[in-house]
Amino acid sequence: MQQTLKNYLFRLLNHEELSREEMKTILIGITQSEYPTEQITALLTCLQMRGVTVDELLGFRDGILETGVPAILNSDRYIDVVGTGGDRKNTFNISTTACFVIAGAGYKVAKHGNYAATSVSGASNVIQHHGIRFTDDIDRLNRSLNEAGIVYLHAQLFARAMKFVGPIRKALQFPTIFNLLGPIVNPSQPKCQLLGVANLDQMRLYTAVYQRMGIDYGIVNSIDGYDEISLTGPFKVTVGAGASASDDAESAQAAEPSFGYERIFNPSDLGFDIAKPEELVGGATEEEAAAIFDAVLENRALPAQKNIVLANAAFGIQVLERGTLDIEACIDKARESIDSGAALSTFRKFVELNS
Repeated sequence: MQQTLKNYLFRLLNHEELSREEMKTILIGITQSEYPTEQITALLTCLQMRGVTVDELLGFRDGILETGVPAILNSDRYIDVVGTGGDRKNTFNISTTACFVIAGAGYKVAKHGNYAATSVSGASNVIQHHGIRFTDDIDRLNRSLNEAGIVYLHAQLFARAMKFVGPIRKALQFPTIFNLLGPIVNPSQPKCQLLGVANLDQMRLYTAVYQRMGIDYGIVNSIDGYDEISLTGPFKVTVGAGASASDDAESAQAAEPSFGYERIFNPSDLGFDIAKPEELVGGATEEEAAAIFDAVLENRALPAQKNIVLANAAFGIQVLERGTLDIEACIDKARESIDSGAALSTFRKFVELNS
């Protein structure tokens, strides 16, 4: 197998692209310790210098899902809200908070996350701070989804391949293809996703990836570099529908026509004021970040903090609704989730089931 990886490296050095199946084979080989560290390092460096293609990214995704732990959930329509990370803005847990708002509005959510990489508090940090015990027990996961409307999937319990490249990624100290994989390796494989990206190149890449995956998606990017809707200025949104909303593609397409658009919004277009960057900061400690998370769900946060969560939750709701609701109606649903206490009740039920 080492010779095979060597051949792949020669092809990459010759500016060739690898196929989806070849990348899957490589990933599986990595998990079986078939390649020396130096060759894996060279592979990751070559891909980063040339730029990852859609097929190459999907091939590694296939390998991670095949070698990982699946999460088979008893629901055929739910959403994950996630950011790529790497914007180095140290915002509070906007995506995670939005997930509980969406669940409080009556939708199903399967949030996939991990500990912080470039901020004080990642999704797993704020969830664990509240006493949650991570699990891959499918019965417990489904009970949480069914009774609370939301389940949390801690990445380290599911993506076993990541541990094989952890030391290499740490030593390289620059982003690799693995930084792009996080948003698309949710082990439950949701049919809906809202993704925040840090730049427009990533938006184009993930648009093509989601279209190939055939899921309903929304991708957001704030023009000033946030990997979520920050309301600090204009932001771009791309949404699209997968091939179907059910296993029966033909009947689903007949019942629910495809939707999609690409648009630049200003905060005022949604009825929101411009937010100040300092109003988004998650603080200097996990405790400070968790306090903002709590304040939003308890409806006592700064107006800008609440509005940012409302905006992100609203576009998630619109993806779930496949565009049958305009964004104003989706904002109303998100606002009602917080104002009525439904989002907070959802979170409390989630804590009760998962502590």
